[in-house]
Amino acid sequence: MPNPTTQPYTASKRETLPSAAHAAPGTGLLFLREDELRAAQDMLFFALRDLTGPADMILAELNFGRAHHRCLHWIARRPGLNVGELLSILGITKQSLTRVLGPLIRHGYVVQMPGPKDRRQRLLNLTEKGTALERRLFETQRERLLMAYREAGGPAVEGFKRVMRGLINPGGRSGVEPAEAARPPKLARNP
Repeated sequence: MPNPTTQPYTASKRETLPSAAHAAPGTGLLFLREDELRAAQDMLFFALRDLTGPADMILAELNFGRAHHRCLHWIARRPGLNVGELLSILGITKQSLTRVLGPLIRHGYVVQMPGPKDRRQRLLNLTEKGTALERRLFETQRERLLMAYREAGGPAVEGFKRVMRGLINPGGRSGVEPAEAARPPKLARNP
């Protein structure tokens, strides 16, 4: 009798999932049933909890939270980001950002500089200390992401990226599309 813990996932009788490598988007629509959508919600909850948990512990030691992590992440991804752009990415009020950004600046993780053309503009950069913290936080998540991507394989990762893009409001997609566009194109395999 096969061991269910070592067998690859197979569809149950109630679901007919097409092969991820060959199916067109939208085929095998049984995954749109409410119980499947709730299961996806459950998975997103646990995935977020487990992905952010180790970083949360580091942040708690510094009396910081996830909002601080989000600021560090986006300032690292886009050095010279202005305050208005960060507000737009995070979708928070200026008052909320001030409560988060203030301690990062006071404790030497972020530096705020006037813009070269418009001195009223505030450009944000990580300090050496901020870069080290952001890297440390990323490293807590890097291994989990690598493990999950390796386990799922290329076609599943591409499908996951499509689903994640679909969950992002159209206005927010511009936040991830520049990073995706900067990646080198995939080379076609020779048969």
